[in-house]
Amino acid sequence: MAEAIALMDIDEEENQNHLSKPNKGENVVVPATTPASKATPWVEKYRPQSLADVAAHRDIVDTIDRLTSENRLPHLLLYGPPGTGKTSTILAVARKLYGAQYHNMILELNASDDRGIDVVRKQIQDFASTQSFSFGYAKASVKLVLLDEADAMTKDAQFALRRVIEKYTKSTRFALICNHVNKIIPALQSRCTRFRFAPLDPMHVGERLKHVIEAEGLDVPESGLEALKRLSNGDMRKALNILQSTHMASQQITEETVYLCTGNPLPQDVQQITHWLLNESFAESYKRISEIKTRKGLALVDIVREVTMFVFKIKMQSDIRVPLINDLADIEYRLSFGCNDKLQLGSLIASFTRTRSALVAAAN
Repeated sequence: MAEAIALMDIDEEENQNHLSKPNKGENVVVPATTPASKATPWVEKYRPQSLADVAAHRDIVDTIDRLTSENRLPHLLLYGPPGTGKTSTILAVARKLYGAQYHNMILELNASDDRGIDVVRKQIQDFASTQSFSFGYAKASVKLVLLDEADAMTKDAQFALRRVIEKYTKSTRFALICNHVNKIIPALQSRCTRFRFAPLDPMHVGERLKHVIEAEGLDVPESGLEALKRLSNGDMRKALNILQSTHMASQQITEETVYLCTGNPLPQDVQQITHWLLNESFAESYKRISEIKTRKGLALVDIVREVTMFVFKIKMQSDIRVPLINDLADIEYRLSFGCNDKLQLGSLIASFTRTRSALVAAAN
């Protein structure tokens, strides 16, 4: 990475002076002994500072790094699920390009900002149209407009942005970040180089978590680490948030404390619930599941999701498994719209009752 910095002629001393002052949008790692570090969310405290620090997607990161080093950076459209490194990658690119001039050369807008058509016509256009001075960064004279969560922009604003991109391509690069690329109009997509950030591999999540655990001096057994990786579902931000919140509640971060902190059912609870669903009568299943829900404070939607994953693992004929998965999907969909929990629990038990009957008939 040092060679890449030298290639961009970044004054290291100025860069260090800049990093000593916390600024908006820039993560600064502070010593763990200072009071400020206790209040700093670990998501920001351990945000990658350079492209070499980005946890995964090395093919995408290396491609962007090469384009940046060769001064051939195009307009970018980074899309994918939350917590996969999209924003961190662009911020690392900006730090590499501009060094100490980082905040003079970048305009960052996210979901908390008003990004209607007026903002595109005024704020973004004003920034893109002003002349930039590189202050010794001759290769990085183009400015950067970062639009985080661009899929929240109105259609009119996106059409207006298309014209701005065309007009100021010589002096400005645009980086659009979104979760749902289908909400970006085709005219904008065609003007950008697209990169998809897939959910992180559990191995990469585990490596980054181990780095944070070591830096913070935490007591995390292997079972606790596996629980963190399982619940994160490839979302690094979610993994770090769960780790920090569990640490606040318990000194030792075990599998049980992780599940209790997040409110998710423990794997053994899921097995027990599935056993009741497949073996007990309707009334007995309803009574026992309602009791464990109340006692452990579980949400029915979490139970449905975990039971669904368990159904995928157990041995069952495909013609029986498919209708059951379809029923579970319908129940989760209805719960997302706030339907009555008791009715949906009844529907869940009824689906497994039909499945049990089908399994008995198939066995005979």
